[in-house]
Amino acid sequence: MHTTEEQKKSASNIDQEFVTDIVAKALQAGASDAEAVFAEGDEFETLVRLGQVEQLKEAGSRALGLRVFQGNRTASTSTSDLSNEGIEHLVSGAMTLVQVTSEDPFAGLPEPEEFGKLAGDLDLYYDDVYSLPAAERIEYARRTEAAAMAADARIQNSGGGSFDAATGRKILVNSRGFVGEARRSSCSIAAQPIALSPDGGMQRDYWYSSQRSLALLDSPESVGLEAARRTVRKLGARKVPTQRVPLVFAPEVASSILGAIIGAINGNAVYRSSSFLAGKLGEAVAGSNLTIIDDGTTRGGFGSAPFDGEGLPTRRKTVLDKGVLTSYLLNTYTARKLGLRSTGNASRGLAGSPGISCGNFYLEPGEKTPEEIIAAIPNGLYVTDLIGHGVNIVTGDYSHGASGLWIENGELSYPVEEITVAGNLKEMLHNISSIGNDLIFRSAVACPTIVIEGMTIAGE
Repeated sequence: MHTTEEQKKSASNIDQEFVTDIVAKALQAGASDAEAVFAEGDEFETLVRLGQVEQLKEAGSRALGLRVFQGNRTASTSTSDLSNEGIEHLVSGAMTLVQVTSEDPFAGLPEPEEFGKLAGDLDLYYDDVYSLPAAERIEYARRTEAAAMAADARIQNSGGGSFDAATGRKILVNSRGFVGEARRSSCSIAAQPIALSPDGGMQRDYWYSSQRSLALLDSPESVGLEAARRTVRKLGARKVPTQRVPLVFAPEVASSILGAIIGAINGNAVYRSSSFLAGKLGEAVAGSNLTIIDDGTTRGGFGSAPFDGEGLPTRRKTVLDKGVLTSYLLNTYTARKLGLRSTGNASRGLAGSPGISCGNFYLEPGEKTPEEIIAAIPNGLYVTDLIGHGVNIVTGDYSHGASGLWIENGELSYPVEEITVAGNLKEMLHNISSIGNDLIFRSAVACPTIVIEGMTIAGE
């Protein structure tokens, strides 16, 4: 494909009018409804290992996606060719495909009265993520790794220090009157030190800081020090016998349990009856101490947006209210399948039908500090790492390789590795006996420290 001056110009001046015109072209070509999305973004990634730059990536992308309808038939196409010729091919390709797709009575855009977007600035975009020249971005990565390497003499190797930054812009237009535009930014730093014990044992861990603004990032030195602390505490890890004890899940691993819940309340899994939570609306599926929120409206949130992937306003909703399941996560298609209404959780790529994603999804925190929670446990495991993908959302079965720190008489005593933790989410959600006050968002899914009773540790 050759790049013309016209194409270059179009790529740098895409606006809402340009995308609206593509929808109009699809209607003129015979579509009964149409939806177009334009997405562009830039990203920077660097990895510094032992002080030297190992990876350096800078890239940009711009592309269009088109979804067309003819009655109950739908088809989609996408392209990065933004010339007049490319747009004509995009439209004609979609119209050709829609002729041969099967009818689906649940297909179609949302109703006009459902569209909308949040007013005001959600603080999702900051110019400063690209305010540093490349050399200073690399220095951020180098400082993060150097702080980890200098923190402890036992740290003699490294998986590297990194600095990443990205910005994006999306325009969504459909034939039922919705026009929306959103921008976002992100940046992060991380370190992955490797520690050696006198007997030749090796351990690695990592830590990171991620924000929408460079000014909000933790310092490279603090991130490196935390990565070092987490790494050296693993040295001298032991195995433990198979037993059942309380498990204390650190926030970064507790959030993976919420990730499993997101999968189980995803409308696609629910309408297919391939989730252990299908058909459970209004039922108590967890302990009364659990309330889970999905909120796409939080200012600066990693899961926030003014509108979802179909042009519906994002919203705050209680998914689990004191243990009772009160909402699934739905887009328009899955809502129609279930006889419900969309929850504003549609996600949209360039091609294909809309998917489903969460907003800012979290377990409401409790009142105890992590230290108070650990102090109350005479014998148990503080889980800091989970290995592999061991959740079956159809049955609720849960099994992961794990490592962590053994708790004796309310204190963290020694590191533990080469074990498996197992249970079933149906019981686990009822057996959460304590919830910490340490809720911190490092991504769109966040959970404080939690204690789960009755799980099995498979060890020696």
